[in-house]
Amino acid sequence: MRVITANRLSDGLVVYLAGGRWDTSIGRASVLHAVDALEAGMLCARRAVANREVVDVNAIEVSLGADRRPVPLRLRERIRAYGPTTATPAESIAA
Repeated sequence: MRVITANRLSDGLVVYLAGGRWDTSIGRASVLHAVDALEAGMLCARRAVANREVVDVNAIEVSLGADRRPVPLRLRERIRAYGPTTATPAESIAA
């Protein structure tokens, strides 16, 4: 299972392909199971690159969480989807 991600050119935000549109939430991303669906998604993404909407397009591996939403398998992609992994100062003291 994969989702397609990129960075939006207008503001640099991480975006995910969701039904032919770009969305900032991985929870709304289209989960692509079949090879032909992935190829169609990448074609849509390449058009968006050509139109200067996004850059750095990648198809990333995901699993489905308990809520049936995609969860990136790689730590790098989890950070891109959910934010930094560092604790706040208060959390550091409590640990």
